[in-house]
Amino acid sequence: METFEALLEESTRVHGHICAGQVIGVRMSMLALRLLGLNDPKGKDRKKLYTIVEIDRCATDAIQSVTGCTLGKRSMKHVDHGVMAATFVNLETQQAVRVTALEESRTLSKKYCGSITDKYARQLEAYKIMPEEELFKVENVRVNVPEENLPGRPLSRVVCAKCGDWIQDRREVEREGAVLCRGCAGDKYYTVIDERDGR
Repeated sequence: METFEALLEESTRVHGHICAGQVIGVRMSMLALRLLGLNDPKGKDRKKLYTIVEIDRCATDAIQSVTGCTLGKRSMKHVDHGVMAATFVNLETQQAVRVTALEESRTLSKKYCGSITDKYARQLEAYKIMPEEELFKVENVRVNVPEENLPGRPLSRVVCAKCGDWIQDRREVEREGAVLCRGCAGDKYYTVIDERDGR
């Protein structure tokens, strides 16, 4: 595996700036990969790793950068719990670890970089050197990754009876005998404002 410094540099490039979340995400990923015995997540181990992130913040970009897992490759899943945590799954062995950033580490940053008065700068520097046990909680967990969420070609493709959109990977909903996309079934996150296409 690359060094922390190299991984942080690449993560910062991908994210666009350095921040404490980048440090957290890089160190979190490195810890999980070590615990899972995966040394080359973007090379020989790339098909073995599946990651579930619980927050859409800076650390997620770092996790993506270090692990090579992405939404588009279907090797990363976002489960929006609003927690600075991620679960890393070795698909080959089914071993999984959930790593959570500890809130106490914010205060503990004074112990390591107390001379830095700006709290964000202090946390950024302290998180680089803090022991893992003061920065993270690690839990061995069991994760059931449904077949339709795994990387690979779509398992199914069906058409929505109402809008005509194609739905992949068993995301359809059946209502009164009709196959619907989730939007047409009432779970729409948008409102159409231009009806020119006739729908």
